[in-house]
Amino acid sequence: MSRTLRSELLQPVVIVGALGYFVDIYDLVLFSIVRTPSLKSLGFSGPELVDHGIHLLNLQMIGMLLGGILWGILGDRRGRLTLLFGSILLYSLANLANGLVHSLGAYAFWRVVAGIGLAGELGGSITLVSEVLSRQARGYGTALVATIGVMGGVIGGLVADKVDWRTAYFIGGGMGLLLLMLRLGVAESGMFQQAKVKTSSAKRGRFLALFTSRERFFRYLRCILIGLPSWFVIGVLVTFSPEFAQALGLVGPVKAAYAVLFVYLGLTCGDLLSGLLSQWLRSRKKVVLGFILATAAFVAAYFGSAGRSADFFYGIIFLLGFGIGYWALFVTIAAEQFGTDLRATVATTVSNFVRGATVPITLAFQCAKNHLGLLPGAIVVGGVTVGIALLALWGMAETYGKDLDYHEPI
Repeated sequence: MSRTLRSELLQPVVIVGALGYFVDIYDLVLFSIVRTPSLKSLGFSGPELVDHGIHLLNLQMIGMLLGGILWGILGDRRGRLTLLFGSILLYSLANLANGLVHSLGAYAFWRVVAGIGLAGELGGSITLVSEVLSRQARGYGTALVATIGVMGGVIGGLVADKVDWRTAYFIGGGMGLLLLMLRLGVAESGMFQQAKVKTSSAKRGRFLALFTSRERFFRYLRCILIGLPSWFVIGVLVTFSPEFAQALGLVGPVKAAYAVLFVYLGLTCGDLLSGLLSQWLRSRKKVVLGFILATAAFVAAYFGSAGRSADFFYGIIFLLGFGIGYWALFVTIAAEQFGTDLRATVATTVSNFVRGATVPITLAFQCAKNHLGLLPGAIVVGGVTVGIALLALWGMAETYGKDLDYHEPI
């Protein structure tokens, strides 16, 4: 790596963006980690742990769906930094409040608020980094953001295994508030500043414009659909890994905290490699194709691990994390597919629509589980999500090296 490229990557916008994504991932996966102990503390047991767990996870994802639209529009109209400041403040305060709940209703409310806040971080960071860095450095920059960021899931797994679930929420909220102070030293995107001069705020961030053109809508839809396998893996296979382990007859118990730790450790490696490969191969599509196919193979291995040890199962979960390690790359693709006037809206909503897809994915899993059984139901839902992602990728345009300084013809 040349000295010029290294200095470009080590500027504050990249480093603070990576730390922001770190806190975002920590807070995002925290509920999956503390689902069982937190619900038991509130007086629930047995099947209620799964049913209430799905309900709360879905509420968080609905919050992220709404927040993605809110922050995306705000980011294109008022600026990338406004988006990041507002989202960090909201999810930090919400996670502090999550540590104080004593009823399912309060828990549900604050998971929605936390979801709204969490929705802005990744899309805002990727948009800002993509616009500040040169086209030669974009892939490396987003890979760095992703690699440091997804370690938040690993740290979340370690922290939640050592402290009380309420303390884990307090730690997440505290880290977010500290990050807010670091954000004060980050400058706004020059590309956005130019767009601000050329166009009025009313013409930027028009979310409905994504649906007024058939070509633009399908471009947007493909960006969402290629990410579906990621949240099938996290929302179903990892979140409910203790139940799957029991159904598979594994030797030894499986803890959700360790499952999250290993999947995000795999994500760390996958995000780093996918970002680097997209630069070396000069193609985003080829890399995403390889990772989706790898995910399909690792899902098959997950369900083929009956009777194996818990350690073997954690190894498969690590590989699943590696397979879905094109997460930041897929958000980068979305940012590169659209002009400056819609870029933050797209990058923020795409990532959160995929996260929001956890709701129909988990509901489909719940329905399939009731009719086919736990394992066959998950296999069917997983196969459908992988198939949809491959079909969406097939019709997508390559964006490696694309000039981003342009507006959408609206």
